[in-house]
Amino acid sequence: MPIIITILGALAAVYFFMLRARNAKDMAQDVLSTADDVLTTVLNAPRRIRFRRQTNQHPVEGVNDPRLAVAALAEAFIELDDLPTAEQRKMLLVQLRSVLRADQVEAEEMAVLGRWLVAQCNGASEAVTRIGRRLYKLDQGQSIEQLTEILRNITGEQGLSDRQREALEDISRVLKVG
Repeated sequence: MPIIITILGALAAVYFFMLRARNAKDMAQDVLSTADDVLTTVLNAPRRIRFRRQTNQHPVEGVNDPRLAVAALAEAFIELDDLPTAEQRKMLLVQLRSVLRADQVEAEEMAVLGRWLVAQCNGASEAVTRIGRRLYKLDQGQSIEQLTEILRNITGEQGLSDRQREALEDISRVLKVG
């Protein structure tokens, strides 16, 4: 009788570990599938948004669309204090779609490319100034209303932090002075 119980226990353990391995395999496939989708989006985003990186220039200088510059500035703005929450990222996408009149795919690509541009500027505070200057060169400050509407809707009830207020003043100064 103890041998039968031992065999049944061993079979139960094998079955348990087989289920765990199968679940781990399914989870790994889901992660790889998601990573593949993100990689495809990242690789195709610059092409669809008409971003051209030029040799011997900072990537921000390759931005030729004011809407992309607004999206990148909004991304830098929400990254000023801490890493943005998932809710802030979703709100940013909603605002890009409504204010900039972009579809879902285009809004996601602008957000991804905006994040990359902020990273290329070595941080959000430097990105605000550099991308703000580029936005001024593109449209002489005509997009400031769109930017402020996006930022106002993203911050919502919690209001602006001190760093965000300073960044907004920097943006205003850059767009007025050029």
